Amino acid sequence: MKSLATSPNYVGLVKFLVQPFLESPESLRVDCEISQTLKRAWIRIAFDSTDKGKVFGKGGRNIQAIRSVIAAAAELAGQSVYLDIYGGASPGRESMSFDEEQEERTLPPKSKERESNIPKPVVKPRLR
Repeated sequence: MKSLATSPNYVGLVKFLVQPFLESPESLRVDCEISQTLKRAWIRIAFDSTDKGKVFGKGGRNIQAIRSVIAAAAELAGQSVYLDIYGGASPGRESMSFDEEQEERTLPPKSKERESNIPKPVVKPRLR
């Protein structure tokens, strides 16, 4: 297998893969940095936070598929690739990547914790 002399068009590929999920495709911003010495590409994308659910998909399936296609293109070029997603979902999260966001998610509270918020009835003894 011969290696490609140039890197894939990551910006074009990401736009092709992500824009169909967006209500406003013009909001998509793609930045790509390629290190020839490390044979590594860093891709950063940003879009309206209202489209985040569609891009990520149920259980993150859409974004994983997008990552797989980009990784396959990079592998053909003999490179590794990192995809970071930036968005304005809430203040302070603009620079959070997908992987960090996955770690931040917590499990719903256990049933015992929910029950502790409900006031307990007071039992008064009967007088004869």
